[in-house]
Amino acid sequence: MKKILIISLLLVLFVSAKAQRFDDYFEDRTLRLDYTFSGNSQHQELYVDELISMPRWYGKRQRLAEVPLRGNGQIIVRSKADGQVIYRHSFSSLFQEWLSTDESKHTQKSFENVFLVPYPKQPVDITVELRDYHDQVNATMTHSVDPSDILIRKAGERQVTPYVTLQQARDTSRCIHVAYVAEGYQQHEMGTFIEDCRIAMESLFEHEPFRQMQDRFNMIAVMSPSAESGVSEPGKGIWKNTALGAHFDTFYSARYLTTLHLKKMNDVLAGTPYEHIIVLVNGERYGGGGIYNSYTLTDAHGPSFRPVVVHEFGHSFGGLGDEYPYGEDDPMYFADTEPWEPNLTTKHDFNGKWEHLVKEGKGGLVEGGGYLTKGVWRGFENCRMRTNEEPEFCLVCKEALIRLINFYTE
Repeated sequence: MKKILIISLLLVLFVSAKAQRFDDYFEDRTLRLDYTFSGNSQHQELYVDELISMPRWYGKRQRLAEVPLRGNGQIIVRSKADGQVIYRHSFSSLFQEWLSTDESKHTQKSFENVFLVPYPKQPVDITVELRDYHDQVNATMTHSVDPSDILIRKAGERQVTPYVTLQQARDTSRCIHVAYVAEGYQQHEMGTFIEDCRIAMESLFEHEPFRQMQDRFNMIAVMSPSAESGVSEPGKGIWKNTALGAHFDTFYSARYLTTLHLKKMNDVLAGTPYEHIIVLVNGERYGGGGIYNSYTLTDAHGPSFRPVVVHEFGHSFGGLGDEYPYGEDDPMYFADTEPWEPNLTTKHDFNGKWEHLVKEGKGGLVEGGGYLTKGVWRGFENCRMRTNEEPEFCLVCKEALIRLINFYTE
């Protein structure tokens, strides 16, 4: 009995120490990191643009030095005093997607990137790493941050963009904060925007595992007005003055709808409770985009709005890869590298993915995915990540999403 009590006490002390770790290193504030990623397919450079302090921290407060998925890049925060990693964050970026295009072979470009980390109490070193499609570090940069630096700009303390809470999580200190952002809605159209947000939220929670874990999500609608209604369509010569400057024809792909103005987007969100972002566009044309730990962006009035917003959130939140073929040019997946996305495999290193479903006869290896018809495999014939007509995520994606939600909320 005495032995059991000692073990129990040690467990309590361990859990308490683990729970206190955030407070040991961080304040309840956010440090926004603005970077410029630039270069071409042969050479990339990373630059610090600006540091910004925002009130409150809405990201994870446990498992701080872990990431649930590798992503195509990472932010690593180390204590300057002893070099210990005290926070880690993984991501993908539009810049890295662009590096796979033919344009990057003969043109140099720069892209805005914004990341959020908890505000450190003491000086830290922050490392940014980008990895290529063979999982090799192709660009890295380390800079020091003194939290008392007078040039860290403050934002979100006044003139906060109006927002409404659509759903409050059961525990707002350990949940997933999602913000819907208006793009191409004029001030008088905000009622329509709120209704579109409710439709998007309803669509998401019609799908498992989001349905069974709905109370772990906190969702708001941020009412950022645009000077004009609609969205830019470069292929048609249409350019609109909108809050986030979103447009179709990204990388000359007609249905790829994105914004390059990540600083503007995060300025709109400053002072609101957010970590993950879903931008709704006031338009009817089919299109969208989703970038892991960056944002989802989709049209809100087209006939495929409901399935598309769920699909794109599967990218931006879940880190799920596309399971359909799209063209054999500009590949992102190669036989010598296992995809970091949990629902795709090249069979290079299948361990830890859905091999248990294969062994149990509940899943398989179906060739075709990651935009390629050959050399990439998925778990099921169909899935929300493959077609808009499929009503559910496949079992592989469901299990991956459950692991991710648990990572952030347990």
